[in-house]
Amino acid sequence: MTTSKRLADRKIEKFDKNITKRGFVPETTVKKGKDYPVGPILLGFFVFVVIGSSLFQIIRTATSGGMA
Repeated sequence: MTTSKRLADRKIEKFDKNITKRGFVPETTVKKGKDYPVGPILLGFFVFVVIGSSLFQIIRTATSGGMA
């Protein structure tokens, strides 16, 4: 498969541009601030459920007399 010189020169030029940009990350891709994937209400609800269920289990185990 033959490639024209013009097309080959275009590919080389594009490659050379990418080589000179190596290592420079644009500012838009860098995350700034603390952006959590879940909201604070959902996180609070999750903590409430986990801590509440563990407390409930501890109380139930203590009132039943140990391993039951």
